[in-house]
Amino acid sequence: MHTNWNRTGLTSPMGRREFLRAGSLSLAGLTLPELLAARQSSPLHARPSRKPAKACILLFMWGGPAHQDTWDLKPDSPAIYRGESKPMATRVPGIQISEHLPKLAQRTDKLAIIRSLTHDNVDHITAPHYLLTGRDMTTRSQPRSDDFPNIGAVMAKLGRGTGPLPPNISMMPVVPNGAPRFVESTHGQDGGWMGPLMHPMRIDADGSKPDYRVGEFALREEISRSRMLERQALRQSLDAQIRRLESAPVLQAAGSHYDRAFTLLSRPEVTRAFDLTQEPISVRERYGMNIHGQSVLQARRLVEAGVPLVTVFWPNDGITNVSVYWDTHNRNFIDLKTRLCPVTDLAFSALLDDLEQRGMLDETLVVWTGEMGRTPKVGQSVVGGAGAGADGRDHWANVFCSVLAGGGIRGGVVHGSSDRYAAYPATNPTPPADLVATIYHCLGVPPETQIHDRLGRPLTLCEGRPIDAILG
Repeated sequence: MHTNWNRTGLTSPMGRREFLRAGSLSLAGLTLPELLAARQSSPLHARPSRKPAKACILLFMWGGPAHQDTWDLKPDSPAIYRGESKPMATRVPGIQISEHLPKLAQRTDKLAIIRSLTHDNVDHITAPHYLLTGRDMTTRSQPRSDDFPNIGAVMAKLGRGTGPLPPNISMMPVVPNGAPRFVESTHGQDGGWMGPLMHPMRIDADGSKPDYRVGEFALREEISRSRMLERQALRQSLDAQIRRLESAPVLQAAGSHYDRAFTLLSRPEVTRAFDLTQEPISVRERYGMNIHGQSVLQARRLVEAGVPLVTVFWPNDGITNVSVYWDTHNRNFIDLKTRLCPVTDLAFSALLDDLEQRGMLDETLVVWTGEMGRTPKVGQSVVGGAGAGADGRDHWANVFCSVLAGGGIRGGVVHGSSDRYAAYPATNPTPPADLVATIYHCLGVPPETQIHDRLGRPLTLCEGRPIDAILG
């Protein structure tokens, strides 16, 4: 029997007893069937006045995009600050963005640009935790198992999503022989203290390759479905014997993931969702026939198939002797012009167009963000950063940008501003917790919802506040 991820519409803080009955976040020890049974018996609370978005696609630009060279240019600042990127007029009078984002410039009527995000962590490994969970880390050395659950894990725990696919999927393509994949070590990627049951399904295949296949979701020709079901029965028998000898959350999680894998293999709609060849070549080319572009297209297909949260991490493209990801310590302007902006311009704009044409944009929230920005001065190095070459920018978290569109977001607006040098917020300083609270709000989950950790201690889901100025 396949797993059916039912959608619920929480709109107000839940009491401890109600939350336990609904499959509370404190029930990390329950098996998946027990959680599903609890969810199905959960009473619904009053619905929000605005219909919540059904899904969110989070485009995570790991490495820290240079905000002053993408979304917040400073053409009147001295050259050492403004750099080489030039501003471009957009569809919305008064809003300018980089000349290297021409397609997005024609779609700013759909975008809400936040130019005043700010925090104090310039570490690529720990800073993402704040952007992906809404919570700063307790200590910079805490184990990943103590991380606060990310948005996708919370959506999974609340039973969001439809159909047999997992409710929390991360696109994190692997490039053979590429530079070190630091993104895999970052905090805030998974279920944290909720346990492995709430970890996302991770896709590490390269959708731009002709032989693209996600894990074993395409049955090999030599394995029939009946043979696959026989293997499933054998695995369940062996698993039952193991569980008699030892019971642990890790074993429970492994068993549930195996069960889900067999379920996915038996559902043709699942294999179709991962078959990018069903898309016309013209559509695939609009996204870009590259790793990121095809990952974004895959994300759209997953949302269309009922997945509520898909995170697309910017991939390590395998190119050596250049800055990797968006971490432009060197070659900042060359890489933005040739390798980074053109790819994101294609994929992001194609996603917006596709969602709108399919009638999905109003019910799909799209978020583009990194974990930090870059130094105000070209060639400037900072404490805690990794230094910068003469043509690069170092880590900088004091101010940076994020962009939202779609479900629940008012387009054609800019929230907050930075100072003349793009160094600090000038108006409306915005902590990452407010960005995450906005995401939860758009998805119909009140940020003030009370959850419970594995020790039963009550916690507020997100301590930020939704950004009213960008809400539709």
